[in-house]
Amino acid sequence: MFIKLLFLFTLVPILELYVLIEAGQQIGVGPTIAMIFITGIAGAYLARTQGFNLINKIQTDLNEGRIPAGEMMDGAMILSGGLLLLTPGFCTDLIGFCLLTPATRGIFKSWLQIWLEKKIARGEIKIGRY
Repeated sequence: MFIKLLFLFTLVPILELYVLIEAGQQIGVGPTIAMIFITGIAGAYLARTQGFNLINKIQTDLNEGRIPAGEMMDGAMILSGGLLLLTPGFCTDLIGFCLLTPATRGIFKSWLQIWLEKKIARGEIKIGRY
């Protein structure tokens, strides 16, 4: 786990800096900074609208007596996507937009479900009732 976190917190920022520097050289510093601000604003707006829509869907499911398990996963992905879009950098922005777009979020959701099922089957995640 330490190696994965080390990779996440060192190589991802290095990749982001490299892409930002290259973008600055190709299109200029001003447009690069403007794109960072625009993606941050767009991310906040998308996360807010998607989040409110999801809250309404969860409330509807609960009122109809259904457990909104899939919607809870969507909520976690919308939150993650919004946070990634607020983080400066183009690589994290791409992943953030994918998590906020319903079509691509479905791909991530199915991958996450398979990953969680494997972890539960191996006993790495235990689900208990209290």
